[in-house]
Amino acid sequence: MATRAKSPFEASSLAVREADLRTSIRPTVAEVDLAALGRNAARIRATVGPSVAVYGVVKADAYGHGAVPVVSVLEPLVDGLAVSLVEEGLELRDAGVQKPILVLGAYYGHYHSEVLEAGLTPVIYDAGEFERFGRAPVRRRARRSKKARTGGDEGQWPVHVKVDTGMNRLGLDPGAIPGLAEVAGGFPHLAIDGLCTHLASADLASPDDTLAQLARFRQAVSAARAHGIRPRVIHAANSAGAVRFPAARFSAIRPGLALYGSMPSAVVARTDLEPVLSLRTRIMALHRVARGGRVSYGGRWRAARESAIATLPIGYADGYPRHVEGAEVLVRGKRAKVVGAVCMDMMMVDVTDVHGAAVGDDAVIIGCSGTETIRAEDLARWSGTISYEILCGISKRVPRIYRGKPGSVP
Repeated sequence: MATRAKSPFEASSLAVREADLRTSIRPTVAEVDLAALGRNAARIRATVGPSVAVYGVVKADAYGHGAVPVVSVLEPLVDGLAVSLVEEGLELRDAGVQKPILVLGAYYGHYHSEVLEAGLTPVIYDAGEFERFGRAPVRRRARRSKKARTGGDEGQWPVHVKVDTGMNRLGLDPGAIPGLAEVAGGFPHLAIDGLCTHLASADLASPDDTLAQLARFRQAVSAARAHGIRPRVIHAANSAGAVRFPAARFSAIRPGLALYGSMPSAVVARTDLEPVLSLRTRIMALHRVARGGRVSYGGRWRAARESAIATLPIGYADGYPRHVEGAEVLVRGKRAKVVGAVCMDMMMVDVTDVHGAAVGDDAVIIGCSGTETIRAEDLARWSGTISYEILCGISKRVPRIYRGKPGSVP
């Protein structure tokens, strides 16, 4: 009797079991709480209300959380998904994802046909790219259900157009909209289903730049409509924009970081969002270091007293930043300072004041221990970066272990 092939989601479950085997060798692991992810998605949905579509951003392997497992939770909770790269979208289609998938990165090389055939919705930023999609031969219908179609007639392929309103990275100049409309008229099989922009400063203290961008975007939308472009989906808001600027929500939002329980700055902090990822390891060695003794490369840290120094099997090759100042981990519910230079595969912490610290004890890099918590934002602050970089930087050699199932908001 023929053996049924495993679905991609079943294969991801197998990968989880294999990851568990890996943790029996080295205890460094990233735990992903899928129930918290589901609750965060529900809270974001409640913030914007039922009339605003939610496109969950799962680029960069879902910000380091694992795209396919994350999407297995998000797909029924969102209206669509967003990635940066074509290959990220293809991974989701291969995993059986049916919802619309926006490709935000807008780089397609010579693969315009493949993008359309996979049922991905390209975001474009100039009339030339629109024409390249219009001339691309499409050999087969997209691998998607009717639910995945984002607009236009049955024979049309949806695209979204990005307008530059001040980010100065990608986007059509608003003055180029008439030219785009003229080009679009020559390719009736393509439908401009969406118009979007990207907010550069929604998480900053001053709202002025964001309000100016929104004003320019509204003008661009009006200009598009005046030239016969009737997009169904208008979107501008990232996580910060969706939370802070109701006027930025238009008909859809694109939350990314917020889904994973983090926000880009204290200006838009939300205490109801739960961190989805925790990063943990165990003490692998303990050393007594005499007063004046040095630790790690270059001996830049010197013990001011006789100290107990714990070695942890995690380093910058795992995504822990090498240049941290004042960083801490949690051992037995106590804070322990990171000391000496972080190594490629290991780092050292001072556990002198952690009573009973022993080899094999849990060491929490991101997460909770007792009443203490370290968040990705804390590690970002200690390393002079942003929480996005911390989460995305956790390397592939750290196993992801998935816990829990999506549940209701408590």
